[in-house]
Amino acid sequence: MSSAGKAHRVAVIGGDGIGPEVVAEALKVVRATGVALETVEVPLGAAHYLATGEVLEDDTLRTLQGVDAILLGAIGPPLGSTEVPSGLLERGLLLRLRFALDLYVNLRPFNGVPGAIGAGADFVVVRENTEGPYAGEGGSLRRGTPHEVATQGSVNTRMGVERCVRYAFDLARRRPRRQLTLVHKTNVLTFAGDLWYRTVSEVAGDYPEVTWDYLHVDACCIHLVERPERFDVVVTDNLFGDILTDLAGAVAGGIGFAASANLNPARTGPSMFEPVHGAAHDIVGTGRANPLAAIRSAAMMLEHLGEQDAAARIEKALADYVAGHQPGTPFPSTTEVGDAIAERV
Repeated sequence: MSSAGKAHRVAVIGGDGIGPEVVAEALKVVRATGVALETVEVPLGAAHYLATGEVLEDDTLRTLQGVDAILLGAIGPPLGSTEVPSGLLERGLLLRLRFALDLYVNLRPFNGVPGAIGAGADFVVVRENTEGPYAGEGGSLRRGTPHEVATQGSVNTRMGVERCVRYAFDLARRRPRRQLTLVHKTNVLTFAGDLWYRTVSEVAGDYPEVTWDYLHVDACCIHLVERPERFDVVVTDNLFGDILTDLAGAVAGGIGFAASANLNPARTGPSMFEPVHGAAHDIVGTGRANPLAAIRSAAMMLEHLGEQDAAARIEKALADYVAGHQPGTPFPSTTEVGDAIAERV
């Protein structure tokens, strides 16, 4: 059972493509720890939309609001498909969940694997997850004419920025290096950038044990490639965080290792945990899907649920497994990787 003496109620969204395959391995590893889960299967994604015409119904959202956590595999149609309108699932499903559940922190840890550009790097990115350009402010005038005008606003509130920044400082304080880097573009985005910079400067006074610095986003990209070991905790806005974490995933060894958590630190609703990779329809059923990101996402879920010992056992099993893998050689099949991690746990 769980450390609290009861099973955790977890909504499982296998989703599309390889999503169900990697989620199955993640659940296998979680159960190997002895932590009890009561899983609720929730069909959502491209296949569900094509079968039902539904993206995220209100009743389904209420079901998700009532669980302890959400584990998501992957969402999306095959590449090149035109059956699902572009952006429909991103806005109607993923962004709606972020806003409705107040998942205001997107947390992505990166540990460079052997053979990667960033081998040995150990840092996390704290991305603000509900504001910025993704808030949906904007519109178009004279659409379809030579004089069309499109605007896309970046919404940044003091409350939204500060709660994200405080989460990042709290995290940095618990890490050995106790170092935080704000990433933005203050020289051009003078209003939003100024709000972020002033907020970090002021909040830093509450964390004297944490040192902090600032980088423009373009400079940060250079450092991520040339010396990612420079970073400990990076905090940034929604758009920059989206881009930087994909680059960081590539530098750390590939998107198949990249885990993430969409967190509601106030715990007014469930948090959602998912691997960063896509649905990869082209390798469904081949056994080539890498489940390590999904397994690590599940470990992050356990930590959030208060199962620190089980989460630490999974993290160690993952690290040992990856350290023992010969760089440049393919991993065993999806299920074999899950079996190996579960055995180590």
